[in-house]
Amino acid sequence: MRLKLDVRQAALAIALGAAATIGGALVFQHVWGYQPCKLCLMQRDPYYLGIPLALVTALLPARWGRIGLWLLALVFIVSAGMGAYHAGVEWGLWLGPSDCGGPSGAGAGNVGDFLNQLEKTRVVSCTQAAWRFLGLSLAGWNVLISLALAALAVFAARKSRG
Repeated sequence: MRLKLDVRQAALAIALGAAATIGGALVFQHVWGYQPCKLCLMQRDPYYLGIPLALVTALLPARWGRIGLWLLALVFIVSAGMGAYHAGVEWGLWLGPSDCGGPSGAGAGNVGDFLNQLEKTRVVSCTQAAWRFLGLSLAGWNVLISLALAALAVFAARKSRG
């Protein structure tokens, strides 16, 4: 028995999953007070791109919809990479951006440079996970969710007709 996935259903499921993920991030921020760091905010960008792309994909004929699904897979693979990078920064595996409020690779300069850097320094550090569940931070959960959305897009693109 071959499983046939409808492009429209898969695209709508991806849009719903992405919207729920962004909704969850906004609840963490605005309801529970977890302020996002620079990398957290950057990880939202693929979702802001993916949600409308998934909705447009749902409206396209199946042939073009498959292309939309492949683009969605790419968007969420990039999202997973961004989450993995941030999780690595949180675990101290590598340095984060120098303007992310935490330790950076930048050396100490003169007093003017130091004062200038203080003005640009964010209070929220990218190196500290604000919340963990089952050992994963929000960045780690983003990796898993993004990979699941990418896998759904790939599976649907391969199995759909068009």
